[in-house]
Amino acid sequence: MRLVLVGDGESPHLAKWARALEPRVELYAVSSRGFAEGFAVPPQRRLALGTRPAFEGGNAGLLRTLPRVAAWLRRVRPDWIHAHYLTSHGTLAWLAQVLLSAPGRLVGSAWGSDILVAPERSLALRWLTRRVLAACALATSDSAHMAARMRELGAREVMTFPFGLEALPAPGADKDDRLFFANRALEPIYAPDRVLATFAEIAREWPDVRLVVANDGSLRAALQRQAAPLGERVRFAGRLDAAAQAQEYCRARWYLSLPLSDSVSVSVLEAMGHGCIPLLSDLPANRELVEHGRNGLLLAPGATPAIDALTRLAARADDIAAANRAWVGEHAMWIPSVERFLERLAELG
Repeated sequence: MRLVLVGDGESPHLAKWARALEPRVELYAVSSRGFAEGFAVPPQRRLALGTRPAFEGGNAGLLRTLPRVAAWLRRVRPDWIHAHYLTSHGTLAWLAQVLLSAPGRLVGSAWGSDILVAPERSLALRWLTRRVLAACALATSDSAHMAARMRELGAREVMTFPFGLEALPAPGADKDDRLFFANRALEPIYAPDRVLATFAEIAREWPDVRLVVANDGSLRAALQRQAAPLGERVRFAGRLDAAAQAQEYCRARWYLSLPLSDSVSVSVLEAMGHGCIPLLSDLPANRELVEHGRNGLLLAPGATPAIDALTRLAARADDIAAANRAWVGEHAMWIPSVERFLERLAELG
């Protein structure tokens, strides 16, 4: 099977897809930007477009690459064009086929806001999302909630599987019961200001707690000002490589992720795989992972966790860690999901 990935080659998520696919198909890749070091596609099978897309849509610079992309696809002659993030790369792949007769059947992978946010922003984006989904012989979703929305928007067939772990981490042996970890991007959609406010409320009752905030983004300076009254209890760690991030997961007892919108997040799965207790936004996809009060907490907009609820979870912390890790091992491993995906492509011919 000859398959072309179309996405952001600098994204660790696309790199993860490439690592899983490369041993199993004849793999090529088109990147709207460049390619991360070590991207698992040989350089002679890559096309880097060098644009800087805004993934919510309206990317004139990306669309100007259409003739170049279509000509490259005609040389490659793929069986499948696999587009990641529908309102940018999905649109590019679809238009290359519709306007310039690029070969290959289209499959699309939704990443979250391309389905849950973008179609609500305008009628034009909703129309575009519908067109791209209708053109896909198969689409993938990482949550049942998002899959249902994709079907409402006209998807023909949707496979649902989490963007899971490539390997299950070893059980954490040295959890710090007063350590919290957060690592979503420091951007408005992920509400990092709410993460800090929630931690500040917890710290009123548990003065010895600490929070590590990893990742970076446009809100970092404002967040550092917001965190200043908490002093050394909050540490901004910046972007971490996989090994450093795994160390933070291993040490932390608690994981905070409070975005305004989300599908099943790989970061949450990683945290659960490392035995962290998740404190999450009360969103439909998060309800697929956490039962409030049993293996974590789901926080409604504006709510902060009650200390007695945290205390009850802390009393069962080791059992919760083992259960969360076991759930990930059973339901959210990456390679088996990719193999099922390829089996379905083979069946579709």
